[in-house]
Amino acid sequence: MDKTSVDVAKAFQENRGWFTALGVILILVGTAAILFPFMATLSTEIFVGWLLVIGGIVQIVHAFWAKNWSGMLWEALVGALEAAAGAILLFYPLAGLVALTVFLAVMFIVEGAFRAALAFKIKPQAGWGWVLAGGIISGIVGVMIWAQLPSSSLWAVGLLVGINIAMAGWTLVMLAMSAGKEAGGKTAA
Repeated sequence: MDKTSVDVAKAFQENRGWFTALGVILILVGTAAILFPFMATLSTEIFVGWLLVIGGIVQIVHAFWAKNWSGMLWEALVGALEAAAGAILLFYPLAGLVALTVFLAVMFIVEGAFRAALAFKIKPQAGWGWVLAGGIISGIVGVMIWAQLPSSSLWAVGLLVGINIAMAGWTLVMLAMSAGKEAGGKTAA
């Protein structure tokens, strides 16, 4: 085992309780998002809106601050576009939900196609079938979200964010449990 792996394993063993606590909190937050997908979707959309507004303003300020830079006009335009997109998401949240959901559906469909192509490219490699299955599932999820537009915009983003947060929590809990088993095995030896 290399030094980095040893450091990571040691960190998990020494901080199992904290990793477990964080994991449980993430599981609860993710479960809440799954149970209340519209609220999670709307919260995510508003958060993205604010990120775009703040990021756009920062880019505009930077563009004028570094005015001797040859890309100043372009950076200011990109910042203005970003800030405007964020403002639209904030002022028209339901339209923003539909736009984010369309983007999400297209992303899943394209990702599914790319994964399927990758699977056939690595086909003799062990596990290529899992890559293909992941691509097919991504594509199906994208098509399902697209087929249910605009109603899917009320739940899709929040549901997927909730699943992602809950899975991150379960990952931390499982890593902490594994670290505990490994630590117990070393002391018994």
